[in-house]
Amino acid sequence: MAKKIILVDDSRTILVTAEMALDELVADGSITLVTYLSPVELRDALVEGREDFDLLISDVNMPQLDGLELVTEIKQLEAFKTKPILILTTESSAQMKARGKEIGVTGWMVKPFSDEKLVKSIKMVLGI
Repeated sequence: MAKKIILVDDSRTILVTAEMALDELVADGSITLVTYLSPVELRDALVEGREDFDLLISDVNMPQLDGLELVTEIKQLEAFKTKPILILTTESSAQMKARGKEIGVTGWMVKPFSDEKLVKSIKMVLGI
């Protein structure tokens, strides 16, 4: 059964780039990919039970709700306490990474990312 990945980023370019990078995993049935431009829309869908995931990949710097705030809110929900979350961002400071780890982030990738690194990280986290 395909693992469901949700990617949230306010950049359409990043969403399209990631979709292309993950095309083979989607095509072979390993994953399904759902994308969101708005972290608020995603949070609301998760809180209301309209959305679920096996892996969430989130940017940090987004309008209305930054990625670490989103993770903090999601991790308070019983359904998502143990679900893996990768951060995909331009932020690379040790302080920012430490904050991510404190709130339950599984891994951290810095943009620009390579297709190979993204695929490898997803396979490792999901065990596929």
